[in-house]
Amino acid sequence: MTEPTVSPAPARSSILVVNGPNLNLLGTREPEKYGTATLGDIERLCAGAADAHGLECDFVQSNYEGALVDAIHEARQKSLGIVINAAAYTHTSVAIRDAISAVELPAVEVHITNVHAREPFRHHSYLSDVCRAVIAGAGPLGYRFAIDYLAELTRDRNV
Repeated sequence: MTEPTVSPAPARSSILVVNGPNLNLLGTREPEKYGTATLGDIERLCAGAADAHGLECDFVQSNYEGALVDAIHEARQKSLGIVINAAAYTHTSVAIRDAISAVELPAVEVHITNVHAREPFRHHSYLSDVCRAVIAGAGPLGYRFAIDYLAELTRDRNV
């Protein structure tokens, strides 16, 4: 009798970049707060940052909480880590918080604006305590900083 062959686990060489509600409107939505970079510009920035580390990025943007939770769950099998700008869901979603916690991947919370200099309700995040780092107020560069951080953090695991 021959031993069954076990396929090795697929190499994880990607980072999931999650964007929440209304971020599809970047570039035209309140440019005085969010700047003129579009979501496509941010995706290109992320892809370039990941490529510099020999990684790839998978992107998801949704205005629907459940779609974001599903994407985070799927990352468990194929991603090294998660960059998440949950937008308004940062301040309201226990479901997204629980998804990040459940997948046990390092995550970085990103905000284009400095949420602590804005309305008081934006000062609380349901995600911060389950993320390895929080980057706020660096504009689109915050995404690049998050990818650089995750690449360094997971350097020995992306084989």
